[in-house]
Amino acid sequence: MPYTVLMFTKRHGPPGSSPATLIPHLVDGRSNKPVIRIIEYDKDGVDDREISDIRELADHLDSRKVTWINIDGLGDVEALNFLSQRFNLHPLALEDVLNTGQRPKIELTADYVFICVQMVYQDKNGTLCSEQVSFFLGRNFLITVQEEGEYDVFDPVRDRIRAGRGYIRKSRADYLAYALLDSIIDHYYPALEQLGGAIEDLEDRLLEKPSRGMVLMLHEQRRQLTHLRRLVWPLRDVVNSMLHDSSGFITAPTKVFLRDCYDHSVQLMDLVESHRELTASLMELYHSSVGMRTNEIMRVLTVITAIFIPLTFIVGIYGMNFAPETATGEKLPFNMPELYQPYGYLGIMAFMLFIAIGQLLLFRKLKWL
Repeated sequence: MPYTVLMFTKRHGPPGSSPATLIPHLVDGRSNKPVIRIIEYDKDGVDDREISDIRELADHLDSRKVTWINIDGLGDVEALNFLSQRFNLHPLALEDVLNTGQRPKIELTADYVFICVQMVYQDKNGTLCSEQVSFFLGRNFLITVQEEGEYDVFDPVRDRIRAGRGYIRKSRADYLAYALLDSIIDHYYPALEQLGGAIEDLEDRLLEKPSRGMVLMLHEQRRQLTHLRRLVWPLRDVVNSMLHDSSGFITAPTKVFLRDCYDHSVQLMDLVESHRELTASLMELYHSSVGMRTNEIMRVLTVITAIFIPLTFIVGIYGMNFAPETATGEKLPFNMPELYQPYGYLGIMAFMLFIAIGQLLLFRKLKWL
């Protein structure tokens, strides 16, 4: 399984700037024009189109159909200001839209419900990425604002709208918000499954042959899980707040589906925590494996040292070089008699070999080897 990196980006205004300052995202020093798509639908039909000018929305905003306005890109402040004037969106909420990396949250107002969540997806290189998605939910409209337009996780919802499958064409905008939020939550599962597979693969490699490179990978995976925990934990609170909404923007039939969405967010939290505990246990496993490997090496070295201790003792005795006789040829008493033997050298070597083999047999019997 390829090793992937979960990318998180955070953007905020310059320190000391006044509240509700709207700063567009710049790419290579330029603010790119966003891609705006509007989908209007009811149980009888769907109108799906992409518009080039935000002012074209004026002809579609008084419809009794459910209106979904999706903006891909944060480079056009004028478009956000137009929506702010038309739907009475608060400037501080728009500032949160542009300042990406927000903690998932929900805010209730008299005119709409503002929801900010983080969407996780896999790009064409197999890298896991995070992107902020902002929701403005009204009585019969839903505005979603994404950081980028190349990737999102909403295609299954668009297909259901076009095909008329399920309850989505028969329900209000709050059900659409639930469907999009549910798609975001569901796409956390592949990310966690991929991380879980990488952790299991790393566990097998740690058991076979631990290395410092594996520790770096383990730290990176733990860092990713920490980021995911920061996203999933408040996401659960967002869904719970929607379940207990009393403003009327979220209807009772939709709350039934939100209960299932809440269960999924709790499951995600359990998965994140279990993976975090597994990475912690793998770190302990690494230290234990390194300690066991060191102990095995020390045991072998200790056995080798124990074998050479008596051999060194014998060699030291015969290397003291005491004179066996005087200058006149008189033999001195209490000297090594083996020095006068014709095969004394071979005898001592054989004796040393016998001692070494005997020690090896003794260590094997004691199960030290």
